[in-house]
This record gives sequence, structure tokens and C-alpha cells, in this order.
Amino acid sequence: MRSMPLTLKFSLVCLAVGILGASYALHALVQEESELLDGVVDLHVHAGPDSRPRSVSDLEAARGASEAGMRAILLKNHFTMTADRASLAMDQVDGLEIFGGVVLNRAVGGINPEAVRQMVEFSGNRGRVVWLPTFDAEWYVKNVGEGGTAFVPIIQNGSPVPEVLEVFSLVAEHDLLLAMGHSAPEEVLALIPEAKRLGVQRILVTHVFSQGATKEQMQQMASENAIMEIDWLAVLNGSRSITDYTMAIREIGAEFFVMSTDLGQEGNPLHPEGWRAYIGAMREAGVSGDEINMMSRRNPARLLGLDPW
Repeated sequence: MRSMPLTLKFSLVCLAVGILGASYALHALVQEESELLDGVVDLHVHAGPDSRPRSVSDLEAARGASEAGMRAILLKNHFTMTADRASLAMDQVDGLEIFGGVVLNRAVGGINPEAVRQMVEFSGNRGRVVWLPTFDAEWYVKNVGEGGTAFVPIIQNGSPVPEVLEVFSLVAEHDLLLAMGHSAPEEVLALIPEAKRLGVQRILVTHVFSQGATKEQMQQMASENAIMEIDWLAVLNGSRSITDYTMAIREIGAEFFVMSTDLGQEGNPLHPEGWRAYIGAMREAGVSGDEINMMSRRNPARLLGLDPW
């Protein structure tokens, strides 16, 4: 039998090496994809039941996050408390921290200190966040609102309303996270020093770009050690771009931002899908792995009290 030509042997060896290399590369890619969301914390998860159409229930959102390897999610509803819902979900889903809070819109009485007191007393201890008004914020009603004119004031005659200061004291007493809701940047900048004066340790500026904060205003917020949220929904619906975010990260620093999805709307991608697209877009835009880790894992975990600051 004639021996195989040397050139053919070489070609077959190269082919085998190439196939083996491709197999290893594919395995590494699959492994990386499966671990992409390990340890991620989402501070902006919408789910049902709700008075607005949602793509998933609390349990479905929690199970999806757990299966994706995420560390924690924060359930947000504009009209009702979510601490109790988070506790129920925690009983059903393993391997995931689930938190809730209360948004101080008109549905819970506006700036209602009693709503905060009751939230922290609920069994399960999953109430971790107080949001100032969102859909009922003055800025939102006047700039984005859906036809109504009633809003919940947080500043009158240049000073915080007394109930706001009482809420800040409760947030400090119970070591909660204070989120600024849909307040105007000017209101945020006026309220942060008051919150800090009363002992609030952790402050989140809710999707800072959506209320039109300027670069200078964001720099002022950072100088007060507030953390600013940049959400995927705003990119998905075209109101913001990844470039907007990356410019702010470069100029102010990743340590002052958290990434979130703000997903859960009917017809939109599910939260893990949104996270994969978001991280991919950030990588493509040149944001480093360390910066993504800071904004998607370390900062949100610290804000929820999961890790020390």
C-alpha cells in the first residue's frame, strides 16, 4: 500500500488542529456566555401583577434571573409596595437575593412617612429602597406626563416639604437606599445635602439621563457621592445612546454609576436578555471589564447593603 503523501499528512494534521482549536474556542465562548451575568445585580426590575402591562410576573422574573446566575434583583412598582412580593418570591426561588421597596407616588399617599414605616416592619425584611415620586413627580407630570396635572411636591418655596425630611430620617434610621425617582436634577441637587445631613448613607439618582441632567449637574451629584443609574431601556427605545453613557463614564468615572435594565414592559426583552445586550454594547463601545463589573455588580450590591462600601 502506498504511503500517504507528506503534504496530505500535513494538511490533515492542520485540519485536525484547526478543528480542535475551533472546538476549544467554541467551548470557551459558550462558557463565557453562560457566566456573563454571574453576580450581576439589577436595581430596576418591573414585573407583574401591575396596573400596566408587564412581560413577566415577579416569580418569572426571579426565576429568569436565578437561572442566568444573577446575584440579586430589586422589584419596582410605581403604585404599590414590593417588599412583601420580594419576600414571597424569595420563598420560591433559590440562589437569588430579591428586594423591594416603596415609591412615594399618590397611590401610597405621596410623601407618606407611614408607608415607609410599615414597609420596614413587614416580615421577611426585604424592603430596602424608598423612591421619591416617579410618575407623580412634578418634573415628570409637567414634561412627560399622560395628561394629568396633579403631582406630589417635594420642594416648596425653595425648601424640602416637612414630610420629605421625615422620610429622609426614616431612611437613615433603617439604613435604606434613597432613590430620587423622577425628580428634576435641580431638585436632586437641592435634596442630596439635606438627606446626607439627616444621616442617609446611600443615594441613587434614578436614570439620571432621563430627567435631562447636564454633565455639570452629574459632576455635582458625583461630588456628593451619589450614584447615578444608567438604564438599558433608554437605549433600547432610542431616547439615549451607549455613547451618551460612555462619555459620562469617561468624564466622571464608572465608580459613580450603576447599570440597570428598567425592563419588564410587555413586548420588551426579558431582563437577562436585556443584560446580555447591554453588556455586549458596553464592551463594543470600549468600556472595560473592570468598569462593567463596577457598574453591574459592585456598586449595586453596595447600594443594597449586600457588600460593604
